[in-house]
Amino acid sequence: MAADKAALSAERKPGETAPPASSPGSVNSMPLKRSAGWYATAQARRIADNIVSFQTPAGGWGKNADRSGQPRRRGQAYVAAEGKESWAFVGTIDNGATTTELQFLARVQASLPGEEGIAYRASALKGIRYLLDAQYPNGGWPQVYPLQGGYHDAITFNDDAMVAAIEVLRRAADRDADYAFVPPALALEAQASAERGIAAILASQVTVDGTLTAWCQQHDAITLAPVGARNFEPAALASAESVGILQLLKRLPKQAPQAAAAVSAGIAWLRSTALPAPGGGRQWARFYGMATMKPIFGDRDRSIHDKVGDLSPERRSGYAWYVTNPTKLLDEN
Repeated sequence: MAADKAALSAERKPGETAPPASSPGSVNSMPLKRSAGWYATAQARRIADNIVSFQTPAGGWGKNADRSGQPRRRGQAYVAAEGKESWAFVGTIDNGATTTELQFLARVQASLPGEEGIAYRASALKGIRYLLDAQYPNGGWPQVYPLQGGYHDAITFNDDAMVAAIEVLRRAADRDADYAFVPPALALEAQASAERGIAAILASQVTVDGTLTAWCQQHDAITLAPVGARNFEPAALASAESVGILQLLKRLPKQAPQAAAAVSAGIAWLRSTALPAPGGGRQWARFYGMATMKPIFGDRDRSIHDKVGDLSPERRSGYAWYVTNPTKLLDEN
């Protein structure tokens, strides 16, 4: 991160007040399901210009930004935060950051095959290189890169972060549709990277008493062992994140026996941990203890509880403690 900080420092002249941080927002400011023609419009290009301007020197993007706003000004922070937080999540795959920017740029450049699309292609290629650089040798990805420290350095499945990175790299490797601009050599690197990512996923699946189960939100960057993140996010089997992983494994064009076994085991685990939902149907706790396979709930003081009602009022309603996204996967299998 030192290089990114040095680049921003070089933009700021002594005595000058830095521009205020950009407005916060979300990945919804980068729509990915419009018609192909829309991505050649002035509105789409304005978003793409914002994306290019806020790309960090390392090649990634910060999270929770409004990409429909004005382009970055010289000396402006790379993320929508002030003070000490201005260096948090500078370059991240959390909350759809970086992977969404890459997909949007790919769509825009595809609608602008001539010189008008050069800047967008260059930025996208730099972003793909960022994903390659951020990957650990064992195939996992940290939440933040350059490394920020703490739980951000763990291999991160939370909010489908690593799944999204692999999906973008698989598209870059295929070089079809929006990704035809990717040079063959880079496509080969992307393919190898995606394969290492899949291998890391398979190696991370938690085995309990000899039985494959599911995945946690975070795993240790070296040992692949389950680890916690924020105080209220314990090292526990995570239902929502496991669904995203299983869907990715099912989409593989050539599913190896190990991947097929992982999918079967993961689906079996989801079936075994389903809970009755209020009003009918099924739901799942966000977290399950690995020793008990029972729902657990974390609080800001790192205490672990068996019931949501035992949490502090702020945490009780401040997190998605139950999810329903496994339902569709199970209905299809």
